[in-house]
Formats: sequence, C-alpha cells, structure tokens
Amino acid sequence: MTSRSRLLVLAISTPFIVFAFVGGYFGRAMAQNDTYQQLRVFEDVVSLVVTNYVEPVDVRDAMGGAMRGLADSLDPESAYLTPELVRSRESNDPGGPAEVGLDLTRQYYLRVVSARDGSPAAKAGIRAGDFIRAIGNRPTRDMSAYEGSRLLRGPVGSKVSLLVIRGNAADPHMVDLVRERVTGPDLTTRMADPSTGYIRVVQFSPDSAARLKQSIDDLAKTGASRYVIDLRGTSRGDLDEGVAAARLFVKGGTLAIRLGRADAREPIAAQPPDGVVTSPVALLVDIGTAGAAEVFAAALDGNGRADMIGTNTLGRAARQRLVKLPDQSGLWLTNQRYLTPSGTPIHETGLVPDVSIEPSEIEFGATAPTPDEALQRAVEHLAVRRAA
Repeated sequence: MTSRSRLLVLAISTPFIVFAFVGGYFGRAMAQNDTYQQLRVFEDVVSLVVTNYVEPVDVRDAMGGAMRGLADSLDPESAYLTPELVRSRESNDPGGPAEVGLDLTRQYYLRVVSARDGSPAAKAGIRAGDFIRAIGNRPTRDMSAYEGSRLLRGPVGSKVSLLVIRGNAADPHMVDLVRERVTGPDLTTRMADPSTGYIRVVQFSPDSAARLKQSIDDLAKTGASRYVIDLRGTSRGDLDEGVAAARLFVKGGTLAIRLGRADAREPIAAQPPDGVVTSPVALLVDIGTAGAAEVFAAALDGNGRADMIGTNTLGRAARQRLVKLPDQSGLWLTNQRYLTPSGTPIHETGLVPDVSIEPSEIEFGATAPTPDEALQRAVEHLAVRRAA
C-alpha cells in the first residue's frame, strides 16, 4: 500500500476506532474484544483492493461504500448519510413541503411500509409490501430509506416517477405521481354494525389519545358498545404517541419496554387514571402496521385488552440518532428499541395476530376486494367474545 493510501485509510478509519471505544456500534465481532484484529483485516482488504484491482481505486469512494454496507448490515433503518444528508437532518429539512404519501423501509430495494389513505401513492394503487426499484432516474439498490423519503418530497405540484415491483420483478410498473401537501384527517369513524364502532387510525399524532377518546364517546352515543380499531397501513407517528393512546385502554401493568444499549430496560407502566375505556376492542393489523401502531397494538394485546386480527405486522419499533463523522458525513444508527409488555422484540420481528387472515393477492392497478373480510371477522370475533 502506498503512503498516500495508508494516510487515506488511517484518516477514514479513525471514526471506526473512536466508535469501537465509545460503544462498539459495529456489530458483535467488534464487541468481543477483537476490534484491532478486525481493523487490521479491514486495512489488509483495502490494501489488496488498491494494489490489485484492474483500475485505479478512489479510496474515499470505496470507503463510502464500505460504510453504507456496514450500516445496512445493522438493521433496515440504520444508514450511512453523506454530508449533504447530515446537513438536512440537522436542519430538520424533510426535502420539501409536499409528498406522495409513502413510508419506506429498506429490503434490498426500498420497500413500501404504507401508503397514506387518500394520498397520491394510494390513489395510484401502490400498497404496503411493494418495492420501489427507482425514484426518477435514481436506482434504489444502494439508497437508504432516509434518502429515498427525501427524494419523494418536493414542491407542491411537482412530479416524481417511481418504478414499482409487485410480485414479478420482471414486470415493473412505472408510476408518475404529483406531490401534494398531506391532507385529510388522522382518524375517521363510522358504525360497522348497530353495536360495533369502527375507528380508522390513519396515523398517530400528539392528540391521538384525546381524539380516540372523543371518537369512542361519540360512537357510544349512536349505540356502539364494542370497537374495531383499524391499524392496517398505519405507520406514522412517534412511538410514544402509540404508548399515550394505549393508556386509554390499559388500567394497570406494563405498556411497553424501552431497550437501550447493554440490555438496559426501561418499563413503561400504566398508572391512574389510565384505562378509562373498558369496552371490548379488536385491532386490525397487517404488514403496513408499524412504529407507533405496533407499540399501541402490543400494549393492548399484551395486557389482554384487545385481540389482533389480520396478518403479521412489519416490525419497526425503534429510534435512531445521528452520529457525525469527522468528514461531516454521519451514521443514522438505531440506539433504542421498544419491546412488548412481556419483553418480546418488535423491531425486525413484528407482531403475530391472534386471528390470522390470509392476505389478499391484489394485482397492480386492481381495487381491494369487497366486502372487507378482516373487518367482518373482527366484528364477528367481538360478538363471540361478548357472548362468552
């Protein structure tokens, strides 16, 4: 290795050594007292690449790719951020005032977590589980969910093209969307039958708990004595907003557990005057149920206050923090996860419904089947529970 290459490797490797000392962010191998051995292997790999690759290697570009791979290996939400993305994160700049309504995660390509009700993406037929192979002319293979979410935003009325895969990767669909400001209520209600109220939670927000309580009170006045809360495709909102909403239904016990480094666990307990809603509840969940909605569902299910009906949830219940590197790039790292009341992981695992329903196979561009089988099963399930 030349002296120039050694200096580059040393300069770029310094953050790795610092992180190894302050927290061992880089996986189990470095957490088992073999940090220096791993760094030596890393230096050898760089040396072999620089001296043997068929073309001259830009070590900085190679290191950027290495750090992206490192972050990708941790979990779908962790990411390597370029200096530009770090600046946007620090300034809380989401990328523009308008969006298409998609929430993304990473799974080889970018994968759709959910499409917000009434959004341009939802109207175009994009659904949870679809893969986004390209945004505009940018492939998503090496793109973080954070960067992809920024690219989906822009000025009101601007357009963005997505190459979407559902089912057959050889048959992608080009979808042109017009960005809009987020509109529509975060929560809607109706009567599912004469005694069952239906509450659709589009996303969790700071006032979700109050709005849920008001909705239940209003539905009760029209005859509701039990409730179906629809969390399908609900993925937005802070995790603690899901905990706050769960307090309405759980009178005592553990609502969730925050898991930090070194297995540090912080239980979140119900306390007076929690549990003001005592009516029977069923929760509709699917692969688009994530984040605050998963924490909410886990709290109710784990305390015997509701059964989950539908399909397995996504498994995204964690917080990330930005760790800056000396060159002003950064790592967006998961530093806290939420567990179920019993201590079972949610992140990257998801929740298993009490009543499983086979998901419908919907061709691209087709509408969802009617009637809503999951809702019907939930109404029947509540009626049986009440009779018992």
